[in-house]
Amino acid sequence: MSFKSLKIGKYTIPKPIVQGGMGVGISWDQLSGNVSKEGGLGVLSTVGTGYYQDKKYAVKLVSGKPLDALGFYSKEGFEAIVKNARKICGDKPLAANILYAMNDYGRVVKDACEAGIDIIITGAGLPTNMPEFTEGYPDIALVPIVSSAKALKIICKRWQKRYNRLPDAVVLEGPKSGGHQGFTYEQCTMPENQLENLVKPVVEEAAKWGNIPVIAAGGIWDKNDIQEMISLGASGVQMGTRFIGTNECDAHDNFKQVILNAKKEDIQLMGSPVGYPAQGVRTNLTELVERREGPTIKCISNCVAPCNRGEEAKEVGFCIADRLSDAYKGNLETGLFFSGTNGYKLDKIISVKELMDKLIEGE
Repeated sequence: MSFKSLKIGKYTIPKPIVQGGMGVGISWDQLSGNVSKEGGLGVLSTVGTGYYQDKKYAVKLVSGKPLDALGFYSKEGFEAIVKNARKICGDKPLAANILYAMNDYGRVVKDACEAGIDIIITGAGLPTNMPEFTEGYPDIALVPIVSSAKALKIICKRWQKRYNRLPDAVVLEGPKSGGHQGFTYEQCTMPENQLENLVKPVVEEAAKWGNIPVIAAGGIWDKNDIQEMISLGASGVQMGTRFIGTNECDAHDNFKQVILNAKKEDIQLMGSPVGYPAQGVRTNLTELVERREGPTIKCISNCVAPCNRGEEAKEVGFCIADRLSDAYKGNLETGLFFSGTNGYKLDKIISVKELMDKLIEGE
């Protein structure tokens, strides 16, 4: 079976593979630029851009960390990331992943528009007002992330009524993805919430609004998985964890080693200050947090609204901005290493080109 290209708004992605946005600093210019260059859709994470190039673009540092949302989500840092990604992929479609739960969401969306991003993908909440921030940029495609047909229906109704527009595509994320889930702990294990059971109802809902392309995500690993999702009605897939196993991935080598060394039972759901369960690898940090001996929580970066300026971080036992940035820097003692449930299958580091060829042609 040969795969059809994926259409998102006015953009055509030759290979129907979207690389998941991974922050802090896991999918920046090198990874995303190369995925787009190789015919997929590279997705730049907007999280923690104040850390880019050794915090060169952070407005102000406190204890070596970018201060407040303005510094953590640095406009200048993101512009530099986009510029460097463009050196790799030229004018091929390039996307940004912008968390709805972040502080300064509207400002970061506008920053992405001004930086020349083609497609904006938003999850971690229901982005009912997403089109509000892209006025004046009609060519930018908007892609919400949902975990149910009901969520897609709500978004379509609101967008159509308020903005007279609909999503250009939708990412449907099941509970095997890395990072934050759109489900409670209990819902993550329910059969009806598994990706293979969600695709059909979401595709049916998408058809009612003019055949919005559905991109299936969470636990997709190889060509067989892609074929399965497309046979169920998806137009493409999103994959994050598998791309960590590439030379071009912007993650520190230590981060890649954590995933390479992980066993199946090491990848677990954990609490998060964002208010959703998150999936990652059990490490030294996990054990410190369970004993309530984790690093001090100071909320310097003020990254996500649900955390309530560090209150939720204190409840959960860690600051997500600090711990994800530690992982980006390769700190094995206090880093938080997100991974999808299949991360344990990663056994070697290859090039993005080789990985894209494997995914399209088979192992």
